[in-house]
Amino acid sequence: MSGKFYGLIAEFRTGDALLEAAKRARDEGYREVEAYAPYPVEGIAEAVGFHSHRVPLITLLGGIAGGAGGYFLQWYSAVIDFPINVGGRPLHSWPSFIPATFELTILGAALAAVFGMLAANGLPRLHHPVFDAPDFEQATRNRFFLCLPARDPHFEMQRSRDFLQGLKPMSVNEVPA
Repeated sequence: MSGKFYGLIAEFRTGDALLEAAKRARDEGYREVEAYAPYPVEGIAEAVGFHSHRVPLITLLGGIAGGAGGYFLQWYSAVIDFPINVGGRPLHSWPSFIPATFELTILGAALAAVFGMLAANGLPRLHHPVFDAPDFEQATRNRFFLCLPARDPHFEMQRSRDFLQGLKPMSVNEVPA
């Protein structure tokens, strides 16, 4: 194939074959391994080297920012900007600020979680190069695919092709960029 390409993709019949291939690819030294399956395959995340993202931390920071921002807004408007003595209570009457602060904490955390998850997953991405791989539409039905992207430092075209062929897949194809 002439021109640029995304990598090599191998097609397997079973999830167990995909899992074994992913483990062998990691053992061989590939670090950017991608696996595609029509249903969850237990152990595949560890086999391809998936590590959790920072979505929980982003969620916590969003919640703290939402809560602190909500409390500050109420405090500033009630104490500094427009102080009104209502029923003899103090201007900084913190118990009345708690319900709105709680709600803004939840809102900030939820928004941060959604946008953090989208960013961590690289979404929205309407097209991925593997969509152009031969027979890749079977990944949603009954086939399992292992992709070795060309961006992997261990990737070398002929050596990677020979490695994938040694895993006894149904086929090995180049993925156009």
